[in-house]
Amino acid sequence: MALLAAGAAVLAGGGPVGAAPTAAAGTTAGTAAQQGQQAQQDQADCDVYKSVPASTEDGPAVKAVKAKRSLVIGVDQNSYRWGARNPNTGQIEGFDIDLARAIGTAVMGDPDKVVLKPVATADRIDAIKKGRVDLIVRTMTINCKRMEDVAFSKPYFNISQRVLVPKASPAKNIDDAIDGRTVCAADGSTALNVVKDKKTAGRIVTVENQLDCLVLMQLGKVDATMTDNGLAAGQAAQDQTVRIVDGEAQPEVIGVAMLKESPDLTARVNQVLADYYARGDWARSYEHWLKPYMLNEADHYWPGTH
Repeated sequence: MALLAAGAAVLAGGGPVGAAPTAAAGTTAGTAAQQGQQAQQDQADCDVYKSVPASTEDGPAVKAVKAKRSLVIGVDQNSYRWGARNPNTGQIEGFDIDLARAIGTAVMGDPDKVVLKPVATADRIDAIKKGRVDLIVRTMTINCKRMEDVAFSKPYFNISQRVLVPKASPAKNIDDAIDGRTVCAADGSTALNVVKDKKTAGRIVTVENQLDCLVLMQLGKVDATMTDNGLAAGQAAQDQTVRIVDGEAQPEVIGVAMLKESPDLTARVNQVLADYYARGDWARSYEHWLKPYMLNEADHYWPGTH
């Protein structure tokens, strides 16, 4: 019997029965460990404040944009005080719009060569990668996952996630507002990830643009809306029947997004941001559009140097 067992082992592959599966399991475990270590390293290497050095030089990407004679910037048209269409003039205006126009004018040398194109929250990355826009200036949070897909400028605003509820709601804080409740967030937004990570909402409703959450809340179809503090303040200012509850989640920063393959364009945008802030234009825009609703002084929201 021993000889038969030995012969079976040889026919099975020249080694003891079970040796091959054990080696495969070890290899799989080793691969999983290596992948985990790589993921940890990638996370450690991710710095949301890191971007290419600012420059006034026109590299290949900037020259290509100038050659097509227009810079297309993806913006919001539904966020009060950030990027919203003025019903009296038909023009899109707000804090992000001021910045978008400043970037476009500096890069192109002519404000008439700047095209503002409304883009939905969920479409921001696709719009860049598929060439529908050159830049996105639309309260876009910089995070590690997005940095795998697109390049970001240096941050230009500090934000955190807040929750809006109807004034009649008894909720006092974020946990009260979302535990077991129907919560709305824009598809593709950081707010949606925060709600999902909390795992306490009774139901999550997603919409294309965050303003749609306000409409659903007005109609009584959702109990709360999670969005960033800037947009939350704008919605509370826009509709006196809603309020922001106490507490905030996941402090972050927002930046201008563009193709990873265009580092010279990123460098030019970083130079414009530095100049825009140094001239006081960033603070003036904040004072005009946001301070009445966000209350804090401008420096509270400027990311500074890192």
